[in-house]
Amino acid sequence: MTQFLANIPSPPQGVWYIGPVPLRAYALCIIAGIVVAILWGDRRWQARGGRKGTVTDIAVFAVPFGLVGGRLYHVATDWYKYFGPGRDPLDALKVWEGGLGIWGAVALGALGAWIGCRRRGVPLPAFADAIAPALITAQAIGRLGNWFNQELYGSPTTVPWGLEIYRRVDEFGMVDPIRGHAIDQGAPLAVVHPTFLYELLWNLLIAVLLVWADRRFRMGRGRVFALYVAGYTAGRVWIEMMRTDAATHLFGIRINVFTSLIVFALAVIYLLVVRGKREDPELVRGKPLPGDDDYEAEPASGAKTGGDAQEPSTATTGEKAEPDRSREERDQE
Repeated sequence: MTQFLANIPSPPQGVWYIGPVPLRAYALCIIAGIVVAILWGDRRWQARGGRKGTVTDIAVFAVPFGLVGGRLYHVATDWYKYFGPGRDPLDALKVWEGGLGIWGAVALGALGAWIGCRRRGVPLPAFADAIAPALITAQAIGRLGNWFNQELYGSPTTVPWGLEIYRRVDEFGMVDPIRGHAIDQGAPLAVVHPTFLYELLWNLLIAVLLVWADRRFRMGRGRVFALYVAGYTAGRVWIEMMRTDAATHLFGIRINVFTSLIVFALAVIYLLVVRGKREDPELVRGKPLPGDDDYEAEPASGAKTGGDAQEPSTATTGEKAEPDRSREERDQE
């Protein structure tokens, strides 16, 4: 028994009930990560010259796109869990039970962010740079959900920080690792490497690296985001190879290892090819929308002239004609 004294115990359960309503730790961790990413990302965006609230507006598009993309990637790479003999395809919709692929989340989340950036009139690379440290911190927070679900762990180990895995059963005595409750926390089924914790700590280290590099080199043009991708994938390769949970393999290697290596190479190439300092703060401000402090609604056409009156021409006033300006240019002045 003394060999387990220094180990990390798993929570006895991952779901609590308030009456008939389930309170799922995994979902709460994901939500907490999203909140932190938005709040911190908004502060960094304002520090770069952007308008307050822009990150929240863009998150309205990026977050749901990211969640859908993350789930699609997970189902595509772990399809055998949901399709085939004895499987229920509807289980693919049960996001609360875990299973979000980061690369699907980044890909579709980037599409949602692009839509939001277009709406606000701000460059996507600048937005990506602002939220990069907050995004990887959100991933670290989300990894706590894997701890509650007793998932994403490695092989048996004798290290002092080994993770204790318990047998969980539901109210009918059936084994249920997600919704069940540990029946005997004094006798773990196994003590394993807590790979979820390794990734959590690695993500926090990368977040610190991103903040330091951004301040030191005033990075821009999407280079902070590229550094985030390169740093995360470098850690994901060795952490993924330690995991022992079921996964799709390619040539005997987990498919996420191949994905991480490819994405790492692309991120490094981007860092080597793209150059330039941060974008001009005036460019980052974008265009004001209703709700912004500096938003001024334009009067309806003809409100002061009856609808058909025209501005005096330069021929009668003697003033020098100004080139036509777009609404965005007028708003930025």
